[in-house]
Amino acid sequence: MNQHAFVQPEPFTADQQNMLSDAISGLSAQRKTLPSKYFYDEEGSRIFDEITELSEYYPTRTEAEIMDLYGQEIASIAGERVLLVEYGSGSSAKTRILLDRLQNVAGYVPVDISGEYLYQVAENLQADYPNISVLPVVADFTDPFSLPRETDPAQRVIVYFPGSTIGNFTSSEARKILSQMADLCGSDGGVLIGVDLMKPVQLLLAAYNDSQGVTRRFNLNLLHRLNQELGADFDLRQFRHEAVFNPDESRIEMHLFSLQPQVVCLDGMRFRFTEGESILTEYSHKYTIDSFQKLAASAGLETQRIWTDPNRLFSVQYLTHAAQA
Repeated sequence: MNQHAFVQPEPFTADQQNMLSDAISGLSAQRKTLPSKYFYDEEGSRIFDEITELSEYYPTRTEAEIMDLYGQEIASIAGERVLLVEYGSGSSAKTRILLDRLQNVAGYVPVDISGEYLYQVAENLQADYPNISVLPVVADFTDPFSLPRETDPAQRVIVYFPGSTIGNFTSSEARKILSQMADLCGSDGGVLIGVDLMKPVQLLLAAYNDSQGVTRRFNLNLLHRLNQELGADFDLRQFRHEAVFNPDESRIEMHLFSLQPQVVCLDGMRFRFTEGESILTEYSHKYTIDSFQKLAASAGLETQRIWTDPNRLFSVQYLTHAAQA
């Protein structure tokens, strides 16, 4: 057992209590897991920005190309005086492409779980777009949240969910999130969403097992966060990152494999690992056009437009309430 346990000097915050509860539940399961939403503390968010710049990581680059090519058309469909609400905003890099093209934006609401990073990005955006009200909301977007009241009158709400993050959820979880988006945007609004498409497995594996080891640092940072914030005693040197493809579920799975038999302590509980046992930290589902349309339809949304890159690696899709079709 490791001997470098961090002693929590103060009581856990409400967010830390939630993280502790989720971690204990996941590590107690027969197949150990940790929720991917906890990747995104300030350091994790910065590492992910590094990932998006990697040559192997096609999603961010390809989606940006789609937005560059079709951004004006997308803005025209969205219309004027929209309140743009972005789920999991991160660095908001692709959002700038959209903000540059939208007319008379009523406001931009970036929503992210990493508060410190979110406020930093929001401050930079407000400086670059002084005529747009930037109203950050710190929230877990997998649960319902309230929009800020200090917005200018808007004609409609457009929910923006780029980056293929919808693929990080099971079908039932994704359906729930899409249903919440439908409720948030209302009958007059829409959902603009990035959806990663199925492609050769070699391309997928390279994107999540990059040669520079940045994704490895990103994955291990999750354990580091549990050490720092919750007093766990994970020895990061004794875990190996690897992403694998699960063909039955059509998804990439990110794992941290234990290199030896070991015991990890968290909040007075002991979690035993056998050699080769893994913690599943994230999955990323890959869709066909048809399979995602069916998923959206099950959440009460209908696909109105689809934009893809020439190689059909990635798609940006515009959805509305099925009743609007």
